[in-house]
Amino acid sequence: MENDQSFLFHPKNIMLFVLLTGLSFLFLALTVSYVYIRVTNGVPAVHLPVLFYFNTLILLASSWMMIKAKKAYLEDETEEYQKLLLRTIALSFLFMLLQFVAWILLFRNNINLGTSTTTAFLYVISFVHLAHVVAGLPFLYLFYRTAKKRMIDPVTVLVYFSDPEKRLKLRLLTIYWHFLDALWIYLVLFFAINTLL
Repeated sequence: MENDQSFLFHPKNIMLFVLLTGLSFLFLALTVSYVYIRVTNGVPAVHLPVLFYFNTLILLASSWMMIKAKKAYLEDETEEYQKLLLRTIALSFLFMLLQFVAWILLFRNNINLGTSTTTAFLYVISFVHLAHVVAGLPFLYLFYRTAKKRMIDPVTVLVYFSDPEKRLKLRLLTIYWHFLDALWIYLVLFFAINTLL
């Protein structure tokens, strides 16, 4: 209980909470603006490319890898922990690559920033989300690199796994990663529902 309370009021946890709250309000404002402009101007909704839905599965897989990496960390499974972090990074790069492909497909179908206000919103919203995935990647890579560099023998592995600061940072990174996934699911559902209305 004490550990949970110290985590809850830890300065880094509060900073993350402020960041995630700000991001939530940013995306809420963008989606509300999308609906308002769509309704007032009578603009048709944007149909998402299939890759946006496929990217949802990739992000869910990435989140699942983070859950398993955290579990491996807590159970002192060195190789598994490093492998799962690497898979999370690989899935994140795959997500980014497919996001660019999705934008290219939109452009080829003459759905670009100037097509309508709603399509501009789609690009802006998906780009802002992608930017936050990119922002999280250096931290993820740092975890992987540190683990690879410092987990050499049983003693260094023990020191690494018993470090409360690393445990806290991994917890925060996991929360951030799950938040980005939940946010993407919200955005995909939001655009999908808008096409039905």
